[in-house]
Formats: sequence, C-alpha cells, structure tokens
Amino acid sequence: MACVEDGAVPVTNNQAEQDLRMAKGQQKISGTFRSPAGATAFSRIRSYLSTMRKQGQALLPALSAVFLDQPLPVSWGS
Repeated sequence: MACVEDGAVPVTNNQAEQDLRMAKGQQKISGTFRSPAGATAFSRIRSYLSTMRKQGQALLPALSAVFLDQPLPVSWGS
C-alpha cells in the first residue's frame, strides 16, 4: 500500500467523507443544530478551514482574515 510506504499519501482518498464527519460528530454530541442558520454557519466555516488546510495555509491567520473582512483567496487549481 502506498500509504504505508509514503506517509504523505492518505489512507483513504475519500476526502468528502472526512470533511462531513465533523458535522455528524457535532450533531451527535449536541443532538442537533439549534437552527438551520447555525448549521449553515458551521458548514461554511468548516468548509473554508478545510480548503485553507488543503492549500497549506495556517488556519488561525486564515480565520482572522475572514473577521477582518479580508478572506484569503481560494486557489481553484490549474
């Protein structure tokens, strides 16, 4: 298996499933989201941070930039 030989190769290629797992965990812990707006906000924040992580950005500066109304640009690939 490539993941055993090279630590940079993920064990699974199902990144979408991994990204959704946190939302299900949050839902399981609290029982549910209190409102649809809360679920939407949670999803948007997680999505942005997940994208920044995949692009090698530091998460705290990326999140701080959002609150300063200067979000870091998202690279859409080549």
